[in-house]
Amino acid sequence: MGELRPLGEGLTQESRALAEALRELFEGLEVSVRRYAARRQRDPGSYSRYLNGTRLPPWPVITEMLADLAEHRGTAVTTTTIEFLRELYGCAIDAGSSPNHAVQIIEQQLADADHVSRRSSVRGDVLGDALLERKHRIADLEVRLNQMEATLTAERERAGQLAAAHPDVSELLGERDLLRQEVTRLGIELRVAREQRADAEARCDLLERQLEAVESPVELPLPPHRSMPKVLVVDDQPDNLLAMKAVLETLDQELVTVASGRDALKALLHHNDFAVIIMDVQMPEMDGYETAAHIRRRPRNRDVPIIFLTAMGIDPEHTARGYAAGAVDYISKPFDPWALRAKVAVFSEIYLERRLDVPDS
Repeated sequence: MGELRPLGEGLTQESRALAEALRELFEGLEVSVRRYAARRQRDPGSYSRYLNGTRLPPWPVITEMLADLAEHRGTAVTTTTIEFLRELYGCAIDAGSSPNHAVQIIEQQLADADHVSRRSSVRGDVLGDALLERKHRIADLEVRLNQMEATLTAERERAGQLAAAHPDVSELLGERDLLRQEVTRLGIELRVAREQRADAEARCDLLERQLEAVESPVELPLPPHRSMPKVLVVDDQPDNLLAMKAVLETLDQELVTVASGRDALKALLHHNDFAVIIMDVQMPEMDGYETAAHIRRRPRNRDVPIIFLTAMGIDPEHTARGYAAGAVDYISKPFDPWALRAKVAVFSEIYLERRLDVPDS
């Protein structure tokens, strides 16, 4: 595993071109495959297959390599190099795209959502126990305070005068107030944990439907006398819009494409039959997060699901911000055609299922 293995046999032209570019980058690191894999805490066998073209690496693996090369050389990697690699990567994905690759992508998302659900459930249990314990302590304090107040009242009556508040009572009152503050805080945290678990469970349900859609393409249940729902695609790069149109045209749905967040908001004013919005995160002037927040503030559009399309990788920081802004799903650039079609098909199916239950006006 120390040296680079020869390029694999039977590679597609696109996979070979990407592997050759990655090998050139890796050789600039001046380190063995095994040592680099240990540095990045990854499997050396996987790295070896990435570099001989027999396995397509996740995009974060490539960005890690670029960052390490920049650190090793002491110079930043140029934008031209990054875009060149991104183009090679996209071509390799398109050439090697298959339902199996889409299944891997969605299964990883399902595993991530399941992890969030389980973690939120455990946190909810811990917070629930802490909340119950604080409430029991408050109840005990109330009993003690009532007893002390009754005793003090009797003493005052016997003395025939008003006595100053007993210091023990003041101490107990202060302790009770602090506990009440903790109950309020814990209640808020518990509500958040339960909402996170509910959201994660909803994502799990969606992702399981998407896996079924990859394995058995969805036949949309078009209601009689009604048109197919539309899909809104928002991306400031014309090449990305063309690529998504080419991938989604097989779904027989009308695609509305716009190049900015502001144009997306305008499109939503003129159409009320979007099944889903696919939106790039990184856009000038108004990015995907800001655009999604504007959409969620509109009663007419707040229920339209948003899929964020991101080149930044799907990590907890970005996904948390995206879900907070109103996204319900994510897909990475370069996107997998099968995965994107499955996601759009499922959201369109859900849209039509809901419309079947709504009578014609």
